Amino acid sequence: MLETSQPRAWKVFLAFATIYLVWGSTFLAIRIGVQEVPPFLLAGMRFLAAGIVMYAWLRAKGISSPTAREWGSATLIAVPIFVLDYGGVFWAERRVPSGITAVMMATIPVFMALAEIVVLKTRRLTLRLGSALLVGMCGVVVLVSRSFGLGDAPIDMLGAGALIIAAIGWAVGSLMTRKLALPSSKAMSSGAQMLTGGVLLTLISASLGEFRGFHLQAVSGRAWFALAYLVGAGSILAYTAYIWLIHHESPTKVGTYAYVNPVVAVILGYFVGGEGIGPRTVLGTALVLVSVVVITLAPKDKPDTSANTVTASDADLSEAAAETEN
Repeated sequence: MLETSQPRAWKVFLAFATIYLVWGSTFLAIRIGVQEVPPFLLAGMRFLAAGIVMYAWLRAKGISSPTAREWGSATLIAVPIFVLDYGGVFWAERRVPSGITAVMMATIPVFMALAEIVVLKTRRLTLRLGSALLVGMCGVVVLVSRSFGLGDAPIDMLGAGALIIAAIGWAVGSLMTRKLALPSSKAMSSGAQMLTGGVLLTLISASLGEFRGFHLQAVSGRAWFALAYLVGAGSILAYTAYIWLIHHESPTKVGTYAYVNPVVAVILGYFVGGEGIGPRTVLGTALVLVSVVVITLAPKDKPDTSANTVTASDADLSEAAAETEN
């Protein structure tokens, strides 16, 4: 899919439209799916299917399979990224509207910036960065606090807590990719993480008793379509478009999906999913997005030496994804 010459404008436009619209819409697809399928089981089904397809496709193209050590690394990374992040998102969407879920997950760059300041020491806590972090945290407070009389109800506290843990999990997993041995092929690295993540999520689903009382024949065509969309469009099509864009456009431009996806999710949640948009949602979303824009555009004190990728999809709303896909 890579080209040496400048790609046609329509191809660039189509690729951006894909990562903007598809990744933004996967939050609604998750909410539709978890109404009928237990959350960890649905997440496991999604990533097992996507991982198997991606792995088989890459092997057919002649890409080497991960070594035992690389499989081990992929499994370790899958714990924070798939169990905590995606598992948390799927679980929370039974309690939190899909649009608000996308906004909450847009805080990933906030936690990544905190990690770079405190752990990696690649950033200094400047006035600009500190203000952006504060604004982002204020956006979360607006969404969850019961102290603000904004006319619409705050989001469920348990769901909000799960989403904050999910965002932190993504940040931790992104840090781990910088330390652990992963396949040199970014696509194979992502496929291995999807595959191992799918296995872990399925095992957790079984341990939580999600299989009891669940019958495949009772799942509607609407929910099956949501799962197929998550696998085909969210985890394979949009990821392919993202990889292609990374090779043709600057990471800063490609990373704009982090601002667009939450807006797409909120709009789709309102018009398609019947989710409300009140003053709380508007204000909280605005504060989070302002924070994300400032953080992702702020210069770093040291170059990022990340070499491996984390998997990309709906919750691929992080600055880390744009950096590590380089």
